Amino acid sequence: MEPHLIYEIIGYIASALVAVSLMMRSILRLRLLNMLGAMAFATYGLLIYAYPVALVNSTIALINIYYLRDIFTKKEFFTLLEVQPESEYLISFLNFYSEQIRQFIPLFKFEMEKRPFVFFVLRDMIPAGAFIGERYNDSTLLVDLDFVIPGFRDFKIGKYIFSENKDFFQERGIRRVCTESGNEAHERYLERMGFAPMHTDDGRRMFALSLT
Repeated sequence: MEPHLIYEIIGYIASALVAVSLMMRSILRLRLLNMLGAMAFATYGLLIYAYPVALVNSTIALINIYYLRDIFTKKEFFTLLEVQPESEYLISFLNFYSEQIRQFIPLFKFEMEKRPFVFFVLRDMIPAGAFIGERYNDSTLLVDLDFVIPGFRDFKIGKYIFSENKDFFQERGIRRVCTESGNEAHERYLERMGFAPMHTDDGRRMFALSLT
């Protein structure tokens, strides 16, 4: 393959990476893809002797690296805030994000009369996630909703709930959490959080996580 064709391919890849990065709702993914795109553009600039292009994109890559370092090393404050099912804020939250919730968990339906187990996850005092579950039996919690708002979907909240904060559930007698699969993206999230697939007696596909 001719060198100029290789250079063009690098330029197209760089353009695609930058364009896709701007579509990301997650700040982490935006920064990562934008950094890769800038690095590819810098390489492209050097190969075609367009040094201003290489300089600008090298600077953009370094800026992204700086903010990525801040994302991975910044100390954040997480806490759980229990609320009553009839909370006006909860109802407003669910209504506001109803379309996005259906994308991840199409079968979700909030049933207040079941007196569900409800809390928000505050991230630096921002209500970044909502969790709703109901007791399946004395030691098992069936998760109806585990939703994180855009901009905070970097798995930190999930790890905080299921790995770092097991005591919150154990103090309430909960030793296992189960949930149904919403879609493939939801399944990948569950598997990353440590959930394992299982089937109920009536043939339903579920995911379960032991908290012991």
